[in-house]
Amino acid sequence: MSHTKRKQAKTSQIITLLKKEYPNARCSLTFSSPWELLVATILSAQCTDKRVNKVTKKLFNKYHTLEQYANIPIEELEEDIRSTGFYHNKARTIRESARIVLEEHGGTVPSSLEELTKLPGVGRKTANVVLGNAFHKPGIVVDTHVKRIAFRLELTRQKDPVKIERELAEILPSEEWTNFGHLLISLGREYCTARKPECSACPLKKLCPQKGVPSHA
Repeated sequence: MSHTKRKQAKTSQIITLLKKEYPNARCSLTFSSPWELLVATILSAQCTDKRVNKVTKKLFNKYHTLEQYANIPIEELEEDIRSTGFYHNKARTIRESARIVLEEHGGTVPSSLEELTKLPGVGRKTANVVLGNAFHKPGIVVDTHVKRIAFRLELTRQKDPVKIERELAEILPSEEWTNFGHLLISLGREYCTARKPECSACPLKKLCPQKGVPSHA
């Protein structure tokens, strides 16, 4: 069996076990439209999803149209999102993205990786979150949990998120790309934490060659 085939078989086992553990794994950000998910994902940088959801509950009730977002006084938007951190950059990103979506995309958030990543401050991770969860298109999200766990499970030896994404794409069926991220994120929050992983209770303990070894990947 080739190296790639072995990894494919292993990821199949991982998915089966994690689906049993987390049958309802999904995006933990609250949204009702692609634009709202884009905003929430921008705000989630260096911030917990719990905090983001608290902020967006008020934000999404206050602003309802792209025109409003594009014309918010920057100081007002900064104050609205201040508690998520890095609010100066995030406010500029949100306002400028709203303007571009209005002027260049007819008010509709683009649904391709290429167009999403042209928006200011939107990298592949943010774009893949939107693609997978708002548009139901395959997208592999490589956040800190996915990066750490994929490294521990020896699904990759890469440290660059783009390279990790490409390697995972080779061993995962495309219909599992989005959910695989949700599953690993759920595992990373509960068991496979960065500093003190609970390996004895982990549902993947029989498949993990580095159980108990903290990883700085």
